[in-house]
Amino acid sequence: MTIFRFALKRSFSNKTNIIFLTLLPLACLWLPKGEYWPLLPYGYQYFGILLLFVGIRLASVILEDRAKGVVKRLAVAPLSHWQYLSQNLAAYAVIMVIQCAIVVYGGVLIGVELYKPNWLMLLYVSYSVTSIAIALAWISVYRSKEAAFLVYMSTVVLLALLGGQLIPLYMFPEALQRIAILFPTYWLDQGLAWVARGEQISEFMLINGVLWLYAIVFFILGSTRKIH
Repeated sequence: MTIFRFALKRSFSNKTNIIFLTLLPLACLWLPKGEYWPLLPYGYQYFGILLLFVGIRLASVILEDRAKGVVKRLAVAPLSHWQYLSQNLAAYAVIMVIQCAIVVYGGVLIGVELYKPNWLMLLYVSYSVTSIAIALAWISVYRSKEAAFLVYMSTVVLLALLGGQLIPLYMFPEALQRIAILFPTYWLDQGLAWVARGEQISEFMLINGVLWLYAIVFFILGSTRKIH
């Protein structure tokens, strides 16, 4: 069994993971739409927050392997750091892309107004990759799976708040609105706004480009801790 297939199997072996990976994305389909905010139904606004949690739940398997010494035993296979890491991350990406497809095209099937569903799918995929990269960088500085997840939960709430996913940005002081541009959640929020009422494709490409830039930076930071 390849590492890729094994990572897929392990991701669904935990009951909590099953909730994050299946039930919560389906629940997003049925959340109502706000009268003035957000522009898309609440489920699609909050789905970005869920993706951050899913990213850390999946990536924490790598941290668990490191803590138990599994990774060191794999290293004598021989197995390169890149092979181990890339196949795990590829498995996580596949899972999250499937989640995005369920939320987007499931919404289309039940009649949710998503304006530009294909562009929304692209936005969620970009953000999913960014979420995995952030989680990888996060676990690289922790030794305990539980500590990493608990502190990350608080960080996600803060990112969602400052990025405009929990409260509209126009309600913030001007100083916080300027700071918001530094967070990936801000760019997701801007992408969702574009899906609902944007016209310039270049604006949407810029948003996705920034998300991929975040992903590259965090992948580099998170992959520097080798398994040997």
